[in-house]
Amino acid sequence: MPVPQPRSTPAHRGFPGLSDALVEWLDGRQIEEVECVVPDIVGIARGKAMPTGKYVQLTPTYLPVSIFFQTITGEYAYIEREEYWTEIDLRLVPDIETARAVPWASDVTVQVIHDLNWLDGRPVPFAPRNVLKRVLELYTAEGWRPVVAPELEFYLTKRNTDADYPVEPPIGRTGRQGVGRQAYSISSVDEYEPIIEDIYDFLTAQGLEIDTIIQEGGAGQIEINLNHGDPLELADQVFVFKRTIREAALRNDCYATFMAKPMANEPGSAMHLHQSVVDINTGRNLFSNDDGEVSDLFHGFLAGHQNHIASVACLLAPYVNSYRRLVPGSSAPVNLEWGWDNRSVGLRIPNSDPPARRVENRVVGADANPYLAIAACLACGYLGMKAGLAPRPALTGNAYSSSQNPLPESLEEALRLFSADRPVREVLGPEFCDLFGTVKRYEMLEFRQVISPWEREHLLLNV
Repeated sequence: MPVPQPRSTPAHRGFPGLSDALVEWLDGRQIEEVECVVPDIVGIARGKAMPTGKYVQLTPTYLPVSIFFQTITGEYAYIEREEYWTEIDLRLVPDIETARAVPWASDVTVQVIHDLNWLDGRPVPFAPRNVLKRVLELYTAEGWRPVVAPELEFYLTKRNTDADYPVEPPIGRTGRQGVGRQAYSISSVDEYEPIIEDIYDFLTAQGLEIDTIIQEGGAGQIEINLNHGDPLELADQVFVFKRTIREAALRNDCYATFMAKPMANEPGSAMHLHQSVVDINTGRNLFSNDDGEVSDLFHGFLAGHQNHIASVACLLAPYVNSYRRLVPGSSAPVNLEWGWDNRSVGLRIPNSDPPARRVENRVVGADANPYLAIAACLACGYLGMKAGLAPRPALTGNAYSSSQNPLPESLEEALRLFSADRPVREVLGPEFCDLFGTVKRYEMLEFRQVISPWEREHLLLNV
């Protein structure tokens, strides 16, 4: 763990280079507790909390390798590597630049995102943050710098303490339950003003800036767009953002869910990802030529998505439920067609000036691990640019009627494609790909053991 340089203010001692937002939030107060957090395979924050006094003593901190073997249910997948059976320790390495307030905590608490290394100092190849760093290093080697901007959708719902009962929209300020089909309605957003205000307050304390907030098409469905920037920083922001939104909802006696399809008759929730690539030295958008026309690198990036996104669908739609969103006529894509300002395609090119030209990947679900989803999309674009691939012609009509380059229809199909794509394995790392596939297959086995209400209702007395 790097030695922090003490600062003169006692509240900041041991924490160099804190953000202005965090310093303002502290307002001279002593930091009482530090949360050492790590994003696991499924995107859950795991780690340890400790008193500040212990944290700044630089005592080495560890977590077992098995945190990366856990499924979304908390069960452990069986990993066929004997050296992991003893649950060896991994060392936490803090990224102090990620230090942010935990404004909902009762004590003065700071959270710091950590990387994980083997005890000999090598990065753990299947830690999601390291997977994204691996892809970004490939871009750097080419003199490229990717830029991303996530659009994150989620639902506010009533508390749901019994999983056998359907999820319901929350009660708004008017005393009425939320209804859908009110996309972009200002009044619908105002229905949940107390929650939105808490979200704003929490995000301000954490130094997280948002671009816009809108009412989406579902009942109680909100979309918040983040400002564009560095992929690792944006992945960190989404990771923190999800937890923040949940806490703001709980403070107001409701839930916030990033489940891809929480309600049967409502649209699903996505994390559309806007992507561009700029020159690492000049910042010039490499998707546009000097004359403003699209570049070969733009075509290569698109073609890489068309050739490989189906193979990484399990990273963009990582659960059985994810594929309930990706169906025709549901404001979600079913294939990898591309088009100009066409929201029926999987790869949309928004209206923009040449310097802002970008690709919007509309496949990514809100339930995806942001580190892995961003890494997967950039990996596909990288492969297409390096190989000089060309995309199919842009689609100008309704993409739901196209049978070209379909997306997988199930997690099982997606995992088969994932394991067969060798170029993707090479870019993301074989150790990560093997581990992720194992965890997800174990998760599917768990799902198959559950007898659903539909089966009990229709099969119990009729067959």
